[in-house]
Amino acid sequence: MTADHIRHILVVGAGTMGRQIAWQCATHGFDVTLTDADPAALARATAAVEHFADSAATAGALSDPDARAALGRLRVTTEPDYASVDLVSESVYEDPTVKGQVFARLNALCPAWTIFTTNTSTLLPSMFAAATGRPERFCALHFHLPVWTANVADVMAHAGTSAETLAIVAAFARRIGQIPIVLRAEHAGYVFNDMFNALNTAAIGLVADGIATIEDVDRAWMGIMKMPVGPGGWLDDIGLDTVWRITAYWAGVTNDPRLQRNAALLKGYIDQGRLGRKSGRGFYEYPNPTYATEGFLG
Repeated sequence: MTADHIRHILVVGAGTMGRQIAWQCATHGFDVTLTDADPAALARATAAVEHFADSAATAGALSDPDARAALGRLRVTTEPDYASVDLVSESVYEDPTVKGQVFARLNALCPAWTIFTTNTSTLLPSMFAAATGRPERFCALHFHLPVWTANVADVMAHAGTSAETLAIVAAFARRIGQIPIVLRAEHAGYVFNDMFNALNTAAIGLVADGIATIEDVDRAWMGIMKMPVGPGGWLDDIGLDTVWRITAYWAGVTNDPRLQRNAALLKGYIDQGRLGRKSGRGFYEYPNPTYATEGFLG
């Protein structure tokens, strides 16, 4: 098998990342199935990919016929046709047990040739490689948001990944418009995210420890780095529930007091329904967050 043999992509998990990965694959000519156990998540994903198509056509990134053709290649369903799947991209909860259970089920349903990839942001593939039932055909293929412009994809093997699988996945990443970075060893957080997570931990910690407000954390970043958004804004884009799951997991693993305080702060927002941009409220309120208003920097 080579990357040229890959035709049908199954994206598991219809959240923010999954729907963008599915759309990116569809715009590059692949037949894509996007699936999720939650019908409501699939409904939201359907609306999202239709918005992606409209936005791409309006911006001139795709012609309207090409955008419509990409939509035609993307099926959103709770009942995929597993028999024809060549590559799986998984984007479910950041929990190694959950991911292992998902892959164990996929192993029983997908053909022997199917390559499994995980889009995990912070976990290591080795944490659930055995559960996939095909560790030699499994590795991480991690994307960044938005997938079509932040087009760097991390490709990371675990000890049992075959060299053939790694080469195929890196070549596939190129075929869908990504710049593949093949890591030389397993590393939580990959390359960019390792740097990014350190910044986010510090930003949340400054708020959790009562040192600064999230607005002032963002003012410091935006004012010095001359950027249009700061940590609070981009964490809202990621989703505070997603950030909390990652933070709480590693707080439990490491017993790090700062991560525990950060997780507690984030949980307070979640309990109020403030999940970020997707819920209309997070650190900021949308569609008009104060960090984007005139005078925010003083």
